[in-house]
Amino acid sequence: MTMAELVSLRPGYECSQIIKGGWQLAGDHGPVDRQRSIADMERFFDAGINAFDCADIYTGVEEMIGTFVGHMRQSRGEEAVDRIKVHTKLVPDFDRLASVTPADIEAIIDRSLRRLQLERLPLVQFYWWDLSVGRPHEVLACLKDIQARGKIQHLGATNWSEAAMQPFIDAGMDLVSSQVQYSLLDHRPAGAFTDWCASNRMLILAYGTLAGGFLTERWLGAADPGFAFENRSLVKYRLIIDEFGGWPLFQDLLHALKSVADRHGVTIGAVASRWVMDQPQVGAVIIGARTADHLAETKTIFDLRLDDRDRAAITAVLDRRTGPNGRIYGLESDKTGRHGRIMKYNLGGVR
Repeated sequence: MTMAELVSLRPGYECSQIIKGGWQLAGDHGPVDRQRSIADMERFFDAGINAFDCADIYTGVEEMIGTFVGHMRQSRGEEAVDRIKVHTKLVPDFDRLASVTPADIEAIIDRSLRRLQLERLPLVQFYWWDLSVGRPHEVLACLKDIQARGKIQHLGATNWSEAAMQPFIDAGMDLVSSQVQYSLLDHRPAGAFTDWCASNRMLILAYGTLAGGFLTERWLGAADPGFAFENRSLVKYRLIIDEFGGWPLFQDLLHALKSVADRHGVTIGAVASRWVMDQPQVGAVIIGARTADHLAETKTIFDLRLDDRDRAAITAVLDRRTGPNGRIYGLESDKTGRHGRIMKYNLGGVR
């Protein structure tokens, strides 16, 4: 029987190495059947996937997970709720950075607690769009105080380079994780960033491991679709494919992944996810899913083991990539660039 793999972020805090992503439930990726999505969270939990990723800026998602938490509390008791690891994010709006106060930060935490129906948030991952604006170090230091008062169990960061996080480490904040984009198409976390995380006891929680669905059979042998997509996620990762080396090289990668997948009787997505899970300092991968339709495929990742032949076939393609290059989230944080122009910077993180 497939057994979920667990990772310890800190002694006494374990979560599954596959985290159920919540961005797809925010409505920007197509219709969401709210009742079914909530019910399917229990199926993920029973499959050993006990970690759920969300954010204060993902419209309606914290409330949906909170409904699931409330159901579990009623049907299975507090012990089951204690095993649910909700990883939320705190992201103040770009246009409010200059005026954000510690009171605003605590208000966000209190709102997340209400939405999630929890007395303590298991993990809060924070992000500040521009560290040169406002008083981020002073304001976010209040999270350490909120944590000391029992509202937060652990703190992490998201989409920050090691240089951005170092001042917070120096100020005595214990950051247990860094959530960053990491996939076969995007190796920016490898090397110096990974080494820095290791030296600071910080694990990487990788999102974008399936590149919004591009790293699946759906796109194997497909013609280049350009950029006419129904959601921003696909545009985002199509841009990453360009940075990687373009559509033809991406197709070479899919064919290599398909050959590996066929040898193991799994999907391209399983191979892509396992590859990221096997990278140094990666604690877990975040896989977005509106429902449990592909749960059986997801569970195969736990049993999959890539061998030297598999890795050689994949590396032969990866050695030809051209990027993306630069620091973590550097392309995306440039508001004038093609990656930054598609971002949404004001999603209601402070109200």
